Amino acid sequence: MKIITHRDRGFTLVEIMIVVAIIGLLAAIAIPNFVKARTTAQVNACIANLKQLDGATQQWALENKKSGSDTVSATLITDYIKGGAVPTCPAGGAYTTAYTVSSAPTCTVGGAHTL
Repeated sequence: MKIITHRDRGFTLVEIMIVVAIIGLLAAIAIPNFVKARTTAQVNACIANLKQLDGATQQWALENKKSGSDTVSATLITDYIKGGAVPTCPAGGAYTTAYTVSSAPTCTVGGAHTL
């Protein structure tokens, strides 16, 4: 017959508090890094979308014999974009709908969201 002692019943409050403190410390380190990685991914996706818009603009201008001062609208270049629709900014911004062939499209978020 086995005698059940106090230590055989489970974890003490101190042990549970230590585990919770360690988990809290790991979360405090990981969450800011996750937020930074998410922001960086959104910026990179936005820049890729701007490059796609600029490439579509240049192709449209070349095929239609347009100069650098001609105005481009989003409806003119949708045939040159994969999927046939203007992409959206993952950070919630909007892309310019009218600009010249020689200027680059822009995002309303600004900051790092530029070509």
